[in-house]
Amino acid sequence: MNMPKKIIFITGAARSGKSQFALGIAQDFPGPKAYLATAQALDEEMTERIRRHIWARGPHWRTLEEPLRITEVIQEHGDRFGLILLDCLTLWLSNALMAGWNEETVMVETDRFLQAARRVSGNLILVGNEVGWGIVSENALARAFRDISGRIQQKVAKEADEVYLIVCGIPQKIKGA
Repeated sequence: MNMPKKIIFITGAARSGKSQFALGIAQDFPGPKAYLATAQALDEEMTERIRRHIWARGPHWRTLEEPLRITEVIQEHGDRFGLILLDCLTLWLSNALMAGWNEETVMVETDRFLQAARRVSGNLILVGNEVGWGIVSENALARAFRDISGRIQQKVAKEADEVYLIVCGIPQKIKGA
């Protein structure tokens, strides 16, 4: 019996267990799996973190690395894999802002991404950090990052079939059957 196609969104604080939870539920999906990594190895700490993530996924995953063009990756690979796990939307936003994208461009690209996600036949698990529960920064870029991240997560959660909030390693399903 075939499972209906799903878009699953997983959010929570940094180091809350989102990626581990995503990998766990990914095992329920048949077919080949790809991990769309938006992180960039810009320093030794991040290089090591990426290495650990690749090791934790194991050899059955194909890694697709793309810091900005996530829509194009989904369009190109979304029908070739049973599942693509995108980790993470928050790093994608950071990359976009550092590349000079303004809020309008980010939101247009978010809409393009979600349209592509619905059109492809493969399932998607999308991971993002909830950044809006902390203090309000004095820095304008940090405030813009928090605000745009919140808007992106609202759009993604609305489009997703299932949404999970991870708190202290404990998943809470907040949308879906």
